[in-house]
Amino acid sequence: MTSRLEPYRVSAYNTSKQSENKIHDDAVARRFGFSGGLVPGVDVLAYMLHLPVAKWGRAFLERGLIEARFLKPVYDGESANVTGVESEGAVAIEVESGSELCAAASASLPPSPPSFSLDDFIEAPVVAERKPVSANSYEVGKWLGTLPRDWAGDAAKEYLDDIREHDEIYAREGLGHPALLQRVMNKVLVDNAILGPWIHVGSRMQLLSAAKTGDQLTARARVTGNYEKKGHRFVELDALVVANGRTPLAHCRHIAIYQPREQAVV
Repeated sequence: MTSRLEPYRVSAYNTSKQSENKIHDDAVARRFGFSGGLVPGVDVLAYMLHLPVAKWGRAFLERGLIEARFLKPVYDGESANVTGVESEGAVAIEVESGSELCAAASASLPPSPPSFSLDDFIEAPVVAERKPVSANSYEVGKWLGTLPRDWAGDAAKEYLDDIREHDEIYAREGLGHPALLQRVMNKVLVDNAILGPWIHVGSRMQLLSAAKTGDQLTARARVTGNYEKKGHRFVELDALVVANGRTPLAHCRHIAIYQPREQAVV
């Protein structure tokens, strides 16, 4: 038995036009074969998260599971059409934009969140001095940390506005949007090396507790993969995102191209 969820449409917004990652800059992105600057993958994931949160509410924010792949770019100002089909307790989610399938995900609501111990995830400091990225920046088995970050008050509201999220649960219950946890995963890469243009391509996130507005967020991440594929350099992370140094919020697996292949100029 399958059922379709109410579709969701977003006018995509590139929140990172001014960021250090120039894959979000129109001119630089074109060197890599794109039409313009990419809307960040974490924000496309935020669009997808609207459906399971609308369906399961706070329960999803406390123990939901989502696994997403980013297939094609979503561009600033274009419509992102998010659809979901529920079957056997899971929701298959797709994002279409510009007549292309841009992202796909599966979301579900486990009966209880799995247990993770902080002791199993080493709290590592960020590097003393960031250096230009190389294969040594993300050695397999290496533990990486992040600088603490919070989104409190106006910053939390601004993020909801940026991702065009109007579900009242966040303001009503004082909760942080789960896509902010993915932003912390990006910080694992950014806080430990000076990157050129790079691309977030996939994530698996098991939520363990609802994030609260103003929580101080950090990640404890281990590098599980570092390899070349089709001329791109990939890194894979396994991490626990933690609130206030003591509360596990999410277990995340994160995949990014940290050195993309430039498109040949013809």
